Amino acid sequence: MNDSSQKYYIIKKPEETCEILPSTQVEHKKDPDILATWGPFNTVEEAIACRVGLIRSGKCQPQ
Repeated sequence: MNDSSQKYYIIKKPEETCEILPSTQVEHKKDPDILATWGPFNTVEEAIACRVGLIRSGKCQPQ
């Protein structure tokens, strides 16, 4: 499993929640419901750590 080229993004939805998606689902989808995007992150762990920070800073709501 060589998935080193995979990147991850955090997207903010209208409900103010943030979810982590692989770049393949974000770059091909220009969704008008996406309020903000953070990334790319090299690993899902990095994206999770950033999402926790966004929740703590009030930029995202927990799901």
